[in-house]
This record gives sequence, C-alpha cells and structure tokens, in this order.
Amino acid sequence: MPNPSPLRAAALTVSAVLLAATLAGCGSGDDDSQDEDLTAQKLSWEDCPEPSESEGGGNAPSPLPDGDTWQCATLKAPLDWDDPDGDTIGLALIRAESSGAKDERIGSLIFNFGGPGGSGVTTLPAFGQDYTRLRTRYDLVSFDPRGVGRSDGVECEDNEQLDEYFQQDGTPDDAAERDTLLANTKNFNAACEDNSGKILPHVRTTDAARDMDLMRQVLGDDELHYFGISYGTELGGVYAHLFPEKVGRAVFDAVVDPTQNPEQGSLGQARGFQRALDNFAEDCTTKVEDCPIGDTAQDVKDRIAKLLKDLDSKPIPGIFPRELTQTAATSGIAQALYSQDFWEFLTQGLQQAYDGDGQDLMLLADAMNGRNQDGEYSNIVAANVSINCADDKPRYTVDDVRARLPEFRAASPVFGDYLAWGMVGCTDWAVAGAADHPDVSAPGSAPILVVGNTGDPATPYEGTRKMVEALGPGVGVELTYKGQGHGSYDSGSKCVRQAVDGYLLEGEVPPSGKVCT
Repeated sequence: MPNPSPLRAAALTVSAVLLAATLAGCGSGDDDSQDEDLTAQKLSWEDCPEPSESEGGGNAPSPLPDGDTWQCATLKAPLDWDDPDGDTIGLALIRAESSGAKDERIGSLIFNFGGPGGSGVTTLPAFGQDYTRLRTRYDLVSFDPRGVGRSDGVECEDNEQLDEYFQQDGTPDDAAERDTLLANTKNFNAACEDNSGKILPHVRTTDAARDMDLMRQVLGDDELHYFGISYGTELGGVYAHLFPEKVGRAVFDAVVDPTQNPEQGSLGQARGFQRALDNFAEDCTTKVEDCPIGDTAQDVKDRIAKLLKDLDSKPIPGIFPRELTQTAATSGIAQALYSQDFWEFLTQGLQQAYDGDGQDLMLLADAMNGRNQDGEYSNIVAANVSINCADDKPRYTVDDVRARLPEFRAASPVFGDYLAWGMVGCTDWAVAGAADHPDVSAPGSAPILVVGNTGDPATPYEGTRKMVEALGPGVGVELTYKGQGHGSYDSGSKCVRQAVDGYLLEGEVPPSGKVCT
C-alpha cells in the first residue's frame, strides 16, 4: 500500500527490529550474463558483516547461544526470469545451521518476515532465539528479496529528501495540500525510476517466488519448507500456486487476504487498525489503574482524534530539527499497534504529545519508515512501494479517493483518510502492475498451516479464511489465535507455538478450525 508512511511497510518482526534500535549482508548486483546452470551453483558461506545502510545498519549479528555464528552468502539469480540466460543479480542470504543431530535434520526452513521490503538478513538473527526449537531439525535461512537491502535494493530519494517526504501532509484538506501530496509522490516515484529503473520491472512477488525455488534447489532440498509472516504469506501463496508439488511443510502467519484488490486491502486495514486502537483504549481504561490518557475508551479515542486535528495545523517539536506532524503521529500510533508489547510506548508517547513533546511518537514513526537514530533510512519504503506497484494493477485517481473517503472514514476516524490517500501512490509508477490480486490456488500442494490473529491490525483476521479457501480443498489448514497484535507465533501463546512446531518438526497437521487463546 504505497503511502507517505505505508502501514504495510513492515511485518511485526521487521518493525520490532527498528523499534528496539530506537527505543531502548551479503549480496550485490551482477550485470554479467550467464550460461551456467544456476541450480548447480555452490554458495560460499562466511561470517556475516554489519548490515548495510539499505538493510537498516547496525552491528553484525551476535553469535548464537551455542557459540555458532550466523553465516551469509550470495545466491546468483536471473534478473529477468523470462530471460534466465541473461543478466543476473545477487540475492543476500543468511543461515544458522541446524543444532541437532544430522540424522534428525529435515532440511532448510526459509523465512520471509513481510513488508514487502523487509530485510530477512537483519530480521532473522534479531529474532533467532524465538526459533531455537525449530533449529534442532532445520537450518534457519532467510534472505533479502530482490529489490530489498543488499539484493540489488531499490534506491529512490536520499536521507534528506526522505525526511522532507515523511513530513508532508498525507491527508490533504484543500487543493493546495492535495497538489503538494501528488507532486511529492510523483517526485518520489520518478527518483525510483532514475536510480533503479533496471530492476523495477523485476521485483514482483512472482519473481521472488521463483527465486525461492532456485534457493530451494541450491540449498539441496527436494521440497520448500517455509515460514511466511504478513506479506510473507502472500509470497508463500504465490510460490504454492507456481510450484504446488514442491511445497513441503509450510506455515503462513498474519495472513494477507489474497482475494482483495489494493482498495479493498486498504479499507480492510483501516478497519483492522481502528479495531486495534479500540482494543488499546479499552485495555488502558479497564486494566490500567488511572489510565493516564483518558477516563473511558471513547475519551481515549476522542483525545487522540483531537491531537491529530491540532497537529494538522500546528505541529509540535519532535526530534530536532523535525516536528511531529499529523502524518508522523498517525504513523507512530499505527506502529505501536503492531504488538501489544508496544502499547506502553504508545501510552507514553501520547502523554508526552499532550504536553507538547512529540519525541516518542516520532521515534515510533521512524521505526515504521525505516529511519535509524543516525538519520539514515533503510530501503524498506522504497522496496515496499516498488514491489506493491509492480504487483498491483489498479491505478487510482484523486476522484477515486474522493468517492471512497466516506467509506474509509466510517471504517476509521483515525486512519481512514490516511489510508485512502495512500491509494494514489502508484498512479505515476513507471512499471505496469501485474494483477488485481495474487493467484494462490495450489491444487496438489501439501497442507499449509494458515494462522490468523483475531486482533491483527495490519492483516485483519478475515483474510485467514479467505487464504484457506483460495489455496483450495485439502491445502489450507486454518488455525485461529484470539489475541492482539500482528502475528501469532511470537505472541506468547503456547497453543499456537505447539501447533506450529508440531507441524514443522513432526509433520503433525492440527485439525482445521482449531482455536487458541
């Protein structure tokens, strides 16, 4: 969902990496043509370097608990899968080798943590401890998809330009503000074409799915064992459609609705984030003694709405020299709704903002937008826009947005305008979109465990059943978690973890329709 601050820019785990950095490597382009069999290439695994700026920066991953190190390599893949003997690109991979007995090893378990645009090379080691049990029988593997991080990452505007871009008004109230938003969006899109025009036609989800099948073969697996989160569920569904006979044990967590076009997806997110905000307000006023941001749930929401309205005309100091604008505050609030663990930061940020200090809400917004404390941006937003615009066929106009604003506002007084205006993000994109929505039908595939969270803001729970139905009879196995936040496996639910681990480690398929609390 292209937007001055896209809510779909990060899965929970991707944005949590950035949030932890603010609140508290391995690939390159290759223009050579090739005539060798890429499935026979040998990967050269070495200790991982520090993440690049495009991956978010920071330190090289720490050693694993048992002392082993994270290893990185570069996979060579065709730039254009329609011309597999033409130019190639390098895809950055990371792995932790299996800690268990060799005769118990199943293969590699490939992770995609979402976005689109999130760097798997930085995210997997940040949360590797959560997958310790899975590592007993799998090599844990992730990657920067094409256009992301070190995998020929898309470049658009520079850090200074992005600071200005994210300060703009993403919910225009008059013709002048609307013209500014459209001009800034057009300039951003033009910068992507100027700086990364060669790769823009080749970052579709179908391209990434073909990359994963090449990865499977090079890693030596007969089947793809896969753990997809958020957008990673869409990528996994597209893979299953293209290669149903190659699907091994697969889990989709925080499920994207594959039947929706971009407008429907944005409207669903408006409802999802509003529902999460409702739950946050209810939680504060019923479970927190003397909730500091409101006397009732409605009072909490009314005060948030008033804050955003006031910021629209009068921003407050944020992180010098930047101010907290209405758009930045909306991004920060949305970021905090990705996990119930972040709600305390949202309460704190709102308290500060009511006192005229926008620093914490801006830190949350920076995490959403991929900005670190040094003022450097990862390429998560550039990649997010590029992949979404290459995937999504519809191109929306100002008249389209105007016509749909009442429905978006009814879905969410806080996020409705913001998400509706985000629909114009692909209007001036250089590459035509592929389809209205992805095809994930996968007759003949092995069972895929599809896990939905009833309180998920970014990928609303309703998409879980839609994914199960779209995969086809006998493929999707539905598992429901009655909880909060984006995703289920890392929610703390023993029930969810036991079901997922039981399938991935032992091949035990839970009954479809199982509910966890």
